[in-house]
Amino acid sequence: MNVKKVKTAVIGCGMISNIYIRNLKNMFYIIDLVAVCDVFPAAAEEKAKTFGVEKIMTIEEIAQDPEIELVINLTGPGVHYQIIKQMLEAGKHVFTEKIFTTDLEQSKELVRLADEKGLYLGVAPDTVLGAGVQTAKKIIESGLIGQVTSVQATINRNQLMNSETFRVLRGAGGQLPYDLGIYYVATLLAILGPVQEITAFGNPAPLHEPELLTINGELDPWQIPGNNVMTAALRFENGAIGTLHFDGNTISAEQHAITIFGTEGIIKVGDPNFFGSEVTLIRGETGECKVPFTHGFDGKNRISDPQWFDAYGHRGIGAAELAWALRTRRKQIRCSKEFGLHCQEVLLGMDQSVAEGKIYKTESRFVMKGLESGHYDTVSNGFMNGSAEKSLVR
Repeated sequence: MNVKKVKTAVIGCGMISNIYIRNLKNMFYIIDLVAVCDVFPAAAEEKAKTFGVEKIMTIEEIAQDPEIELVINLTGPGVHYQIIKQMLEAGKHVFTEKIFTTDLEQSKELVRLADEKGLYLGVAPDTVLGAGVQTAKKIIESGLIGQVTSVQATINRNQLMNSETFRVLRGAGGQLPYDLGIYYVATLLAILGPVQEITAFGNPAPLHEPELLTINGELDPWQIPGNNVMTAALRFENGAIGTLHFDGNTISAEQHAITIFGTEGIIKVGDPNFFGSEVTLIRGETGECKVPFTHGFDGKNRISDPQWFDAYGHRGIGAAELAWALRTRRKQIRCSKEFGLHCQEVLLGMDQSVAEGKIYKTESRFVMKGLESGHYDTVSNGFMNGSAEKSLVR
């Protein structure tokens, strides 16, 4: 390919950075990962050494480097606003991990700033670009279940126990709807489009009592902020209605489900936290069948020896798709700032409905075109590398 690679830097070298850095370094032709950065220099040094990244830089150095075009922000939600704003003001395109920010007005400000400067701003979760969700989207767009009438999605997790290990969950964005529920919201939106109206009920997480010894030996109390249990009813712009159910106050035996009902059939989408979740189609009297993937990026590691973080799949697709849009001068990206803003507004709208006891009407809108189908991770029964990256070009 005679296309100039996009010089890229990663800010934030926590746990999720392992999968991003490996993929960005080895999976995508379009990305040239040249630098990593972290508030703790030792963390950046460890990632650079492990994955063979050339430079360790500070945030200021990244902002001032004229060769770095794209910044991947993998920091916690509480600092997203300041980092994204700094990079946009420095003229950098940005792809950020979920959620966009913890404040809707700040997110709107970042959207305006990106527009003013003519910069791309992409937002995770990019699992919506994976084989599972894209296959489900194509099934619906092909008319195999007729007109969508309703949807239901549910997930549970012991978020309090998780917050003992992952301290970031004790701050803004740590409640289950924002930490994990965002994958379910994003999946429904990617497949069905924008939501018009929301009504919800919710409950907070319990206070972590000091006398309850944690697995880390801590005794100081904390409480995950916001609503950690939430049930919402949604009305989509396409006329479908649906329910969301998130429970972070229960046990860790996750019961995930996304079911989309139509006038001619039903599809079940697997766990949206993964790229290769199975898609099942039910039509009339023909029963239930597993649908072969129509797209690549199934999340399987084919670029290195097995690693403990392989389950995080093909994270980085969204950044690579942004990079291709930059090089081909394509105006719209899939995991766009408009998509991220709408995902966030749905979550915040649920919170507002809980607080006010009223229906929340959304203001933001987005358009997400499906990826081109027929490009896979492997071909010839798995004996050769496929051309999945080609689906990100147009």
